[in-house]
Formats: sequence, C-alpha cells, structure tokens
Amino acid sequence: QVQLDQSGGGLVHPGGSLALSCAASGSGFDTNQFNIMSWYRQAPGKEREMVATVSKFGITTYADSVRGRFTISRDDIKKEVYLQMNNLEPEDTAVYFCRLDVPEHTFWGQGTQVTVSS
Repeated sequence: QVQLDQSGGGLVHPGGSLALSCAASGSGFDTNQFNIMSWYRQAPGKEREMVATVSKFGITTYADSVRGRFTISRDDIKKEVYLQMNNLEPEDTAVYFCRLDVPEHTFWGQGTQVTVSS
C-alpha cells in the first residue's frame, strides 16, 4: 500500500501564491509504476475536479481554469509531487487532494484546505 502525506495550503489574499506538496510512502510499488501523479480539488457543494496531472514521462495537463497560474511537478527520487499556485483567485478556494495512479490502484492524500480571501 501507498500513503500520501500532504503539506502546504492555508489562507492567502487574492493574487498571492501557495505551494502544496505530497509525499508518497509505503511499499509495493516502485516509482516507475507511479504512472500519473495529480492534484484535484473540491469546493463546498461542488464535485471533485482535476486541477493538474503529470505523467511518469513528465507530460503535464491542466484544467483550463488554472492553466498559466499553477505548475505541477514531481520528484521521483523523493517520491513527491508539488503544486505551485500563483495569482490565486477566490474561486480557487477548495480542499486540495493529491492522487497517485499505479497499475490497478489509485491512492488519495488526506486533503488540505486552500482559502483565497481578502
């Protein structure tokens, strides 16, 4: 099994920046099986939505709403995935979850609150 431990997040003013980190631990899978590492978010009363993904080949995808403002990256030696969030907007307020897809399994982090408010 794999455990995902998130850190970062918090309260920031509109236009500010925050960074999220997610560290994988446990056993059963090598990093070359970490097919896709992703960030999702869920705002109150809304469905969970994909924010950004990065494949083991380094290919990234972004939701239209965050493209150009957020950057996803991964470090396979540290078994971590990151989300740098710049120019944050109140609409970015949500609980953010990291996600790891390996063959036949999906793992989720515990979630971390990001609040953008003046």
